Amino acid sequence: MSAATQDASAVKLSTKEKIAYSFTDMAGNLLYVTISSYIMYFYTNVFHIPAAGALGAGTILLVARFADAISAVVWGSIVDHTNTKWGQSRPWFLWLCVPFAITVWIAFTAPSLPDGAPKFAYALITYILAAGAVYTGIQTPITAILPNLTSDPEERNNANSFRMAGGQIGSFITSSFTIPLVGWFGVTFGGGDKTGFMIVTAIWGVIAIILLLFSFKNLNERNYHPELNKPIPLSDSLKAAKGNWPWIILVVAFVIYWVAQSTRNGVSTYYAQYVLENRNLTSIFNGVQVIGLLGTIAMPIIANKTKNKTLTMIIGLIIGGLGQALMPLAGHNVPLLVTFWTVGVLGAAIAIGMPFGMLADTVDYGEWKTGIHAAGFLTAVGSAFCIQVGSGFGAFLPLEIMGAAGYDANLEQQPQSALDAISFCFIWLPVIVYIIVGVIMCFYRKYEKMEPQIKAELAERHAKALAEAK
Repeated sequence: MSAATQDASAVKLSTKEKIAYSFTDMAGNLLYVTISSYIMYFYTNVFHIPAAGALGAGTILLVARFADAISAVVWGSIVDHTNTKWGQSRPWFLWLCVPFAITVWIAFTAPSLPDGAPKFAYALITYILAAGAVYTGIQTPITAILPNLTSDPEERNNANSFRMAGGQIGSFITSSFTIPLVGWFGVTFGGGDKTGFMIVTAIWGVIAIILLLFSFKNLNERNYHPELNKPIPLSDSLKAAKGNWPWIILVVAFVIYWVAQSTRNGVSTYYAQYVLENRNLTSIFNGVQVIGLLGTIAMPIIANKTKNKTLTMIIGLIIGGLGQALMPLAGHNVPLLVTFWTVGVLGAAIAIGMPFGMLADTVDYGEWKTGIHAAGFLTAVGSAFCIQVGSGFGAFLPLEIMGAAGYDANLEQQPQSALDAISFCFIWLPVIVYIIVGVIMCFYRKYEKMEPQIKAELAERHAKALAEAK
């Protein structure tokens, strides 16, 4: 039996494969975190689009995210229809790596356009292309490929941990060095932040292309059986979702979770510049997120030891919420503030990583219940769709709250009401979201207990089907 079609129920992935899988999310986060962390600031302070209003930056981010959410459903169906000698998900790393880099670079250009509708339209279109259409095309196979790499639950946890670690490193690179490099290139080559953003996103794009090409070359979809996994009509994909309650619970929780994640990343620049009066502290806040690697490492250990992924995610939410809630006690004491922020980062790293691995289990549940292996559709909606919709609200809500409180990018000193709004969005909005997500996830455990039975029955079905196919 070929490597591509061998039984994956007990496959142990090599270290090289796990590293290759980590590079997918490293590349994705290198560019996507640049967008999620700095595009609000770029629009309001570089491209000079108002923060709020019908033609404001908040509207762009919200409208675009819903367009992106639709593309997630489309991409899920596309992946389910992909049938190549390289597999189902893997070829998309090859096909989309260059478009991904180019569209992100274009999104961070600021052409000389009239204020109002022309700038709004340019920003909306380029944002939809970069953060939606193309990024979703990368994000979908990154998550969809996991069920096809192995069926071993511990190996899935371990591979997902490598992926999250790669994502943390990609996030650390762009979060720590983007703003300083933007400033340096802007001064060195002239043109200020406008030039700086164009050069930095070009550099990140080249690195992302290299990482995705390495991933394409070194990953192997062992659980992809062309003779069994025929192209799935969208109507069948919807059947795999209907009544798939663990998947529905995970989707609802993850959409809401990304409101907090997007808010934390996006508002950090405003908080550092206006509340702490030092924009470069953004790099410290975002750079500290590399410590989230410890949470990422702890994630599979806790999950494998407790055999309870639901509890592992809730533990992450509790730690993350505690870190956020302690931050007001620090005031303007930067070391103490960073300490509390680091606690929040550790918790967030655990919480954000679990759903990506749990999605593979919901694919199994859908196949067990309906006989349809809709990995592309279920993981696209469960990851890319959730990220897009949640991030859209996570960008829209803070900008609307800040705008209503009097924030004006043209003012060097913001009114106290705007500073209070920035602080609320940066610190307390994520805490509220964590509580809501924790309550929702309590309903997932019932289905998690069914996983051993589901995997055993699916393994038996696959063995029988492969024997009949021969």
